[in-house]
Amino acid sequence: MVTVLECLFWIASFVVVYPYVGYPLVLAASNRFFPTKSDWANGLTNNVELRSADEMPSVTLIVSAFNEAAVIREKLVNAQSLDYPEDLLEVIVVSDGSTDGTDEIVEEYVANDSRIRLLRLESQSGKSAGLNEAVPLATGEIVVFSDANAMYEYDALLRLVEPFSEGKVGYTVGSALYQEDATEAVNDSEGLYWKYELWIKRLESAFFSVVGGDGAIYAIRRELFQPLDPIDISDFVNPIQIVAAGYRGVFLSGARSYEGGTEEFSDEFRRKRRIVNRSWGAVRRHIGLFSIKRHPRFLFMLISHKVIRWWSVAFVVLALIAGLVLALQPESGLYQLLTFGIAGSVLLALVGWRLEKLGQAMPRLVYLPYYFYLVGIASLMGIADNFKGRSYATWTHHR
Repeated sequence: MVTVLECLFWIASFVVVYPYVGYPLVLAASNRFFPTKSDWANGLTNNVELRSADEMPSVTLIVSAFNEAAVIREKLVNAQSLDYPEDLLEVIVVSDGSTDGTDEIVEEYVANDSRIRLLRLESQSGKSAGLNEAVPLATGEIVVFSDANAMYEYDALLRLVEPFSEGKVGYTVGSALYQEDATEAVNDSEGLYWKYELWIKRLESAFFSVVGGDGAIYAIRRELFQPLDPIDISDFVNPIQIVAAGYRGVFLSGARSYEGGTEEFSDEFRRKRRIVNRSWGAVRRHIGLFSIKRHPRFLFMLISHKVIRWWSVAFVVLALIAGLVLALQPESGLYQLLTFGIAGSVLLALVGWRLEKLGQAMPRLVYLPYYFYLVGIASLMGIADNFKGRSYATWTHHR
């Protein structure tokens, strides 16, 4: 019995730690000893000479919007100011049944800039449904997807499209960053999480292909777009489809966009629950596109980066239960120490939960474990929703 519990404890502990520590170490070691031969392997574009204007592909920037009156004007001004040949750029704003004046603001810009178009969906159908309508209207060779609140650096488009000079690059992903003036704990923890995620994306890009896109800033070859199910999360499913078709995705740290962070932990919880609900459903529906023989690297990354993480909290519980029993055995000092550490992280998360309820500030020692468990529980609930047949094609944001 003790041996079985020891196996459960160490397996569960490994599964919890592996996607955050072991996985990036494996990628880093592989990239060190078996580097990919590509100008874009390391995710950097800063030292690469960009092509001249007459060699650049045409681009369609698709901006997804639902009740974005507060930011859509800034977004369109941002799009107009991007460093890209004017005759090679068009902008399509997909208004998903907006009711707050978003469409009227866009129409002002349509009247004065022939590059800008408005595609209005009469009823709210969700982002993926909107992209199904917008992409067939795009004239650009490259389609760039963005959100209304994501503001691009002036050279972001140039950097996003440059890797498509390599024939097997099917999509590129930029760095979606949070505004530096964000001071709330949730923004700080989310910002730290994203800095870590961007590091992982760079490692994945060098290993083979970055896993997934980013709805704020990613680009694809237009001909590789496949219609999405309304419940699909577009920046996850579309890249999966592209990799299955024989292409890969490149991460570009030099192509940057900025947006504000989530205001409340409760908002972040709901967002993660929706994302994992749709992503888990996508994995279940599309995993058949891949085989270990044809896609070993991508399957390894998909499972390591996404699937195992979504179940992390379940394995924390398993390790805690096994550890508590083992800690009661004679000469169990190691298990007592490790179980105390796991229980301590849970306690700190509960302290964070209480501080949030009271509206009080959280020290980093508290909000980091709180954020880990918040995301982990949200992931499990999203998966549970999926098994119950519940999905999230649309939702109302809190901006």
